[in-house]
Amino acid sequence: MSTVIPEGTWTSDKIHSTFDFSARHLVVATYRGTLLDFDATLVGNPDGSSQLAAAARVASVSTADDTLTGHLLSPDFFDAERFPEVSYHATDIARDGDHLIVSGQLTLKGITKDVVLHGEISGPAVGFEDQEKLGVTLEGTIDRNEFGITWNASLPTGGLVLGNEVKLVANLELNRA
Repeated sequence: MSTVIPEGTWTSDKIHSTFDFSARHLVVATYRGTLLDFDATLVGNPDGSSQLAAAARVASVSTADDTLTGHLLSPDFFDAERFPEVSYHATDIARDGDHLIVSGQLTLKGITKDVVLHGEISGPAVGFEDQEKLGVTLEGTIDRNEFGITWNASLPTGGLVLGNEVKLVANLELNRA
């Protein structure tokens, strides 16, 4: 297994990167949201070690429904006023071909837990205006209850409004800094 990330500092392209989350809703469907304002930086060091750090502003949460978005900002969920940022800091990045395994710490609603993300890396490639690009897609699943996000309600015929597992997906287009 190789731990080599292309040497240099790579920063997220805000227009071409996304950070999404999804959870089961009403037992039968998956509902998705996104954090629109976030930054990610990946560093490949000459010695083969690497770092990844990302932070998202909670106030930028977006869903297809303004009422739901407001509820997600409330203390029932993200509590944006008290905890304005979600962050992730990798403690280890392993690479096997194009596959990545990233171990790190996610801080959400003031609680920090170890979270492993799996994904793919592509590039580097040269885009328009000779800008060197790197692509990284990372996915992982967390139990929202472990981060103090426990709101739920029972359905009249059984089951809960919201599933506990939340899938996180980061699609990053990174520019060489």
